Amino acid sequence: MKVLVTGATSMLGGGLARALIGRGDEVTVLQRRPSGLACREVLADVADASAVSSTMTGQDAVVHLAAKVDIVGGWPHFVRVNVDGTRHVLEAAETSSVRRLVHVSSPSVAHAGAALVGAGAGPADPQRVRGNYATSKAMAEQIALAADSPDLAVVAIRPHLVWGPGDTQLIGRIVDRARAGHMALVGSGAALIDTTYVDNAVDALVCALDRCADVHGEALVVSNGEPRPVAELVTSICRAAGVDPPRRRLPLPIAWVAGAAVEGMWSALHVTGDPPMTRFLANQLATAHWFDQRRTRELLDWVPRISLAEGFRRLATQ
Repeated sequence: MKVLVTGATSMLGGGLARALIGRGDEVTVLQRRPSGLACREVLADVADASAVSSTMTGQDAVVHLAAKVDIVGGWPHFVRVNVDGTRHVLEAAETSSVRRLVHVSSPSVAHAGAALVGAGAGPADPQRVRGNYATSKAMAEQIALAADSPDLAVVAIRPHLVWGPGDTQLIGRIVDRARAGHMALVGSGAALIDTTYVDNAVDALVCALDRCADVHGEALVVSNGEPRPVAELVTSICRAAGVDPPRRRLPLPIAWVAGAAVEGMWSALHVTGDPPMTRFLANQLATAHWFDQRRTRELLDWVPRISLAEGFRRLATQ
């Protein structure tokens, strides 16, 4: 197939592009910075409707990963990339007679803060989710699935907490904070959380692309299906990186209040970089969120091939 991948400078986007190239697909990638991938590359912003439209011409399928993924930030920036960018991708796909589109979403689009225990995907709900990222991604998923039709098959895939060697998001943030002594567990550390090793997320996206015509119109959560206590996950990540795991613990109410104060300070002073705590992060660290994977695996004909244990071994040898 001729496949357009947006957002290929991310760990997941780059891994997907390499997998598609490796199996013989004709891949084009679109993102703002050079990716270094051995394929046709277009340097552009998904918020640029004209650039997206011209790049879309002649494609058979699209995997849309490009997004603003930040803990904090002004609402207009999230709208510009996550909402308007997704709308541009959908409109260009429809105009160019693209047949398949995989929209990469997030489980946060259906997480209102309560524990998710063996949960299904659930509908995206921008009115109930928390934070600008989750709200904008929920709106984007609604736009994507609304475009599903007999002419354009759309499926939304929600990989949960993707990590692996070279990850600068989840792994990088935890390791940097632990090394600096700024990492603390919120609550008891016993909340069960699902994560996804990057190779498994890549495999799931390839399967979604291949099976899009059969599973279109749905949102599916992807994870390793191995929920672990958050304290165990953080400890495993730190040990793989050779740093001491955090010893300090913060009660959730204190962490939540601290997060609100830090968010206000970051906004008022226009501070760049990630804050040490936010309300969203406090809830994520203290609340269970793991998912029933049976429907995902059945519809995609996919199972994770890299276990968490193997993933941590690979992380330790990077």
